[in-house]
Amino acid sequence: MVESLRAILRLSYSGNQKVMKHHSRWWIGAVVCALVGVSMSSSVVSAANRHAVVIGNSADADFVALREAALRGETAESNRLANRLGSYPIQSYIEYYRLYPRLQSTPEGEIRQFLERHDGTAIADRLRNDWLLLLGRANDWRVFDEQYPRFVLNDDTQVKCYALQSRLAKGENITKAARDLLQQPKYYGDACVELIGKLAEEKKFNESDVWRQVRLAVESGISGTARRIANYTDVNDKQLTQAIDKPFAVLERGAVGGRAARELFLIALGRAARDKLDKAVHLLEKAQSRLNAEENAIAWSQLALQASLVLDKDAPTYWRRSFDAPMSIEAYQWRVRAALRVGDWQLVARSIDAMSPELQKDPAWLYWRGRAHAALGRSEEAKQYFHQLAGQHHFYGLLSTEELSQPIVAPAKPTPPSAAEVAEASNNAGLVNALKFYELELRFEGNREWNWQLRKMNDRQLLAAGEFARRNDVLDRMVASADRAKVELDLAQRYPTPHEDIMQTATAGIGLDKAWVYGLIRQESRFVKSARSVVGASGLMQIMPRTATYVAKKIGMSGFSLSALNDTRTNITLGTQYLNMVLSTLGGSQTLATAAYNAGPGRPRQWRALLEKPVEGAIFAESIPFSETRGYVKNVLANATWYSLHFDSHAPSLKTRLGMVSPRDANLIELGDLP
Repeated sequence: MVESLRAILRLSYSGNQKVMKHHSRWWIGAVVCALVGVSMSSSVVSAANRHAVVIGNSADADFVALREAALRGETAESNRLANRLGSYPIQSYIEYYRLYPRLQSTPEGEIRQFLERHDGTAIADRLRNDWLLLLGRANDWRVFDEQYPRFVLNDDTQVKCYALQSRLAKGENITKAARDLLQQPKYYGDACVELIGKLAEEKKFNESDVWRQVRLAVESGISGTARRIANYTDVNDKQLTQAIDKPFAVLERGAVGGRAARELFLIALGRAARDKLDKAVHLLEKAQSRLNAEENAIAWSQLALQASLVLDKDAPTYWRRSFDAPMSIEAYQWRVRAALRVGDWQLVARSIDAMSPELQKDPAWLYWRGRAHAALGRSEEAKQYFHQLAGQHHFYGLLSTEELSQPIVAPAKPTPPSAAEVAEASNNAGLVNALKFYELELRFEGNREWNWQLRKMNDRQLLAAGEFARRNDVLDRMVASADRAKVELDLAQRYPTPHEDIMQTATAGIGLDKAWVYGLIRQESRFVKSARSVVGASGLMQIMPRTATYVAKKIGMSGFSLSALNDTRTNITLGTQYLNMVLSTLGGSQTLATAAYNAGPGRPRQWRALLEKPVEGAIFAESIPFSETRGYVKNVLANATWYSLHFDSHAPSLKTRLGMVSPRDANLIELGDLP
């Protein structure tokens, strides 16, 4: 048990830094890897090798090696390297990396001393997160309850599940709190599965609660978690595995037998619909007389979700039969998207009304609720929702402003931060630590340090932090700082325009909208010139090697080599040329071309071909099946609107930029070999 705890703790801190934005994401990855017996040390070694190439300073190299040794759980090596770094900056991290590999066996007093010594810092909160997980696993509720209120970020779902376990152990009624929390199985890990088990054993969760959790896990593709939760039902692992892996065998037997058999039928139905939707529909129609009202609603929701994800025209029909079903957060949202795609505003309104109060507050559903009221002739009610969002900088804020026929105008430019204010930022230890991490190419740690400091800043301090970032050429942090301001809004910080001479040359010759390109870069790389994605995309415009080679050949760029992809001029030239090619093949639609830049040019064509009639660009964007691309399109086009305001002193309508998307376009150019 001691070694397994150490392994889980070690794994929690390793992995892909680009996607690890929250501690809870670290831990679910850790638990999954621990459960399947996967080691992540190979990725850590490769990271160490990369840093060995780029870092010349021996102390810097030792620090990076210390970090990697700590993540691998190598106590002796961590101590050896830490001893060599006595005068190195960011000593708090050296202490942390010395402590981390042996945390689960470290005396409580030593952990407390670290937390007291570094009270109020990002790394102390990180250690408290680590410690709380170990305390929860050990059921040490006395110390857990003392430390939990001091966990500032409180963004780890497992820690929240342990907190509920602690309350349950004291006899508190936590059923509703647990139902509200347990929505996303990918973040559960051990703690939340244990919580479900304890609630089931104490009869606080009924059969429906437990089976809902099994279905959520299966829907999320976390079959291991589903199997562990299913241990608290009447089915065995073999039965659940068959429903997941061989669903048609289960469906062919029909919904016969007791509760467990019917639940397995429902799970198999959702799995089968991924491969053969029509056949799954047919099998449900044969079996639905054996299901009660709620089970039928669940069954149709299983089919409706899969139909929505492939943009099937019958999805709204299936969703209309699902209103008694307890569903996932994704399912509630896809019911609205399917209704939007066919223009059924009554179904849009009814579907949003069925969401949880928390989900209804999301800007997307506030906006579309307003649109539904407007479409149904309730203009005053519609305006109430638009007024909640109007003036905000995001996609739905801009659209709501337009719905109220208000102009999109730039806020008054704030007084630039004074020398004293910038000096205060430059003396902020956390910001200085962040710069050191960026120098070491440890952006995850750098962003954590920077963002930790932003939490405590007022608008003037945020402006100063942004200016400090600009002077140190970390424009992504300038944007992050400016985005948090509430009143003193500096568009130049929020929407920077570096390399404008290069951009002007690249876009003017091909007639490309410069504001749109900047909006895309802001989303792609946040102006980090050395940015490189996990799939190999590089530079400001995040160009894939194959795409770069293709474009360079098409435009006759002589002497091109992939090593030049991070060169600013080369990257912008290739990126704008490719974006223009995509735009040309998609009828000049920025909505489609933006989606194509993220998901590939073939997919937007497939999505539009499934339309029954022309739809607004906003509706098309909202119903993109890929969550990353869906958010990407909305963010890029909202960014472009603000950049237009910067360049032209006015912002064209976002609705105009989004345009209409039709099922087909007679003037569409063939894709050919466009990557």
